[in-house]
Amino acid sequence: MDEELTTDYLVVGAGAAAMAFTDALLAHSDATVTIVDRRHAPGGHWVDAYPFVRLHQPSTFYGVSSTPLGQDAVDVAGTNAGYYELAGADEIRAYFARVMSRHFLPSGRVRYFPCCEYVGERRFVSRLTGASWRASVKRKLVDTTYLEGAIPATSAPPFEVASGVRCVPAADVARIGDSPERFVVIGAGKTALDTCAWLLEQGVPAAKISWVRPREAWWMNRKFQQPHAQLPELYRGVAMQLEAMALGASVEDVFARLESQGFFLRIDPNVTPTMFRGAIVSESEIALLRRIENVIRMGRVRRIEVDKIVLDEGSVPVTERTVHIHCATRGLPIVPLRPIFEPERITIQPIMLGFVSYQFATLGMVEAIVANDSDKNRLCAPIAYWDVNADYLSAYLASMAGERARAALPALASWAKTTRTNPVGGIAQMKDNPVVIEARERIKAYAGAAATNIPKLLSQHAE
Repeated sequence: MDEELTTDYLVVGAGAAAMAFTDALLAHSDATVTIVDRRHAPGGHWVDAYPFVRLHQPSTFYGVSSTPLGQDAVDVAGTNAGYYELAGADEIRAYFARVMSRHFLPSGRVRYFPCCEYVGERRFVSRLTGASWRASVKRKLVDTTYLEGAIPATSAPPFEVASGVRCVPAADVARIGDSPERFVVIGAGKTALDTCAWLLEQGVPAAKISWVRPREAWWMNRKFQQPHAQLPELYRGVAMQLEAMALGASVEDVFARLESQGFFLRIDPNVTPTMFRGAIVSESEIALLRRIENVIRMGRVRRIEVDKIVLDEGSVPVTERTVHIHCATRGLPIVPLRPIFEPERITIQPIMLGFVSYQFATLGMVEAIVANDSDKNRLCAPIAYWDVNADYLSAYLASMAGERARAALPALASWAKTTRTNPVGGIAQMKDNPVVIEARERIKAYAGAAATNIPKLLSQHAE
């Protein structure tokens, strides 16, 4: 028989989106919150992440508004040297556990049920004991799982693997105990990039690494994603993007303009990328990855046999002493958008390009201070996750519209200037910096033209 409980909000999931949303809701309302998550600890995919993963944005922009992450230190070694620190998986897991145990639970307004499966109809069941609960939700169910991504650590490879083939997810690479003859990294996204970089950093010769890249990706330069003393460069990056979008003659021309200024990077200068996922890398990482010369561009892997990899456009030979590293999953899903705010439900979805903690904290803030759902949805229209080049422009245009609408609400605009998760929140304190002055003038000159030109570029691209 279900145990009954009463709560204002029932939050399904305890990942970064749920934690950022809940943190803002607690800070700006008197609501009670019940968090239900199938994992044993808060942090979402970070609980399952490969051990050498790090944030690709500075730690200071990540997490919940109320609790800083990291020490705001600048790295002095490695591929992130000269930039602000990037928290690793262990640090992030410990951070979210600390937020839960030292901030959320002591508030007396949060109940947390780990290792529990939400089964619908406001019910959830313990995966360990079978105990069940039914929540009387006074305000809303908050679904943070609608756009939950798949990761290699918890997903089977999207291809056949014959008996005798050694195929492991990225999470297991650090535990390999022998010296394989060759490593084959399968995937074109951030997990594959991290895996290749980590192998090279561990001293694996580039000649022993093969990289299956079905698509080439554009990567955002970390130089233009920095806080604090380096924030003017971030602001300059905003100006660069708006200018390129205002003056660009096509989607391809926008990327070419931004690549020429170093904003966008690609690994192979001879292959034009068709994928944009918004991941951030440093120029040092790109230089490191260019050492891998054996890049396999024959489509997606369909089957791995003991002596060969079968792809869409042919096959390549391997031996039984090859370790295949599976970094290929669907990632973030492309599903139909739905209103974020409904009478009894909040469906967490992105509302701007990049900086996940800021946008999901924004949703919590809007829920706390805006009275009706129609106004909330006007301020926070959902955006589909980006995948191809044109998605960058459409997401940027939607982000501009959303930011403009939210800036017109004084309480929300004031909060945006003070929350640490907003990457440009502190730019007003640098108004006299020459880089900021120049960027501000460019933004004024090109923002309107960009908003007008982007739909034309997208329409032309779709023809």
